[in-house]
Amino acid sequence: MRRLAPVALLVVALAGCGGSKSSKGTTTQAAAPAGSGKTIKIKETEYKLTPSTVTIPSTGTVTFKATNAGHTDHALEIEGNGVEQKTATISPGSSATLTVNLTKTGSYDVYCPIDGHRSMGMEAKLTVGSGGSGGSGGSGTTSTTGGGGGIPGY
Repeated sequence: MRRLAPVALLVVALAGCGGSKSSKGTTTQAAAPAGSGKTIKIKETEYKLTPSTVTIPSTGTVTFKATNAGHTDHALEIEGNGVEQKTATISPGSSATLTVNLTKTGSYDVYCPIDGHRSMGMEAKLTVGSGGSGGSGGSGTTSTTGGGGGIPGY
C-alpha cells in the first residue's frame, strides 16, 4: 500500500491543473458540469482576469471565486442572457464568491466593473453549453472574505 501513495499523490497533483495555455497566450479553464457544485477560480490583477476563457458544458448553478491578487480594489461581474450579478468591491489580498444560476446556453461577459477596469483589459469570456444565445434571467448571491494571496495552480 505504501507504493501506491506516491502514485496517488501524483494523480492528485495533476488533477489540480484545471487550466491550459493556448497558442495566443490566453488561459482557458474548462469546468465540470455545473450541477456538480464546481467552483471557477478567477484571479484579478491590474488589469487582467485569469483565466481569460471559461467553458462550462451545461447550464446550472456555478460559483465563481474571485481573488484580488492586485494592488487596487476590484470586483467581478457576470453578464449576459438575462444574468447580471456582481460581487461587492474586493480589496487587495481578499476574495469574494459569486454564485450564479446560468439557465441559458451561450456567451456571458465576465469583467471587473470598477472605474473602467474592463476597458483596460479586465474581462473574460464565459461559454455555457453549445454557445447558442438565450434570454432568461438568473439569480446570484455574493460573499466576501478577507485573507489572501494568489490562487494555487495559477
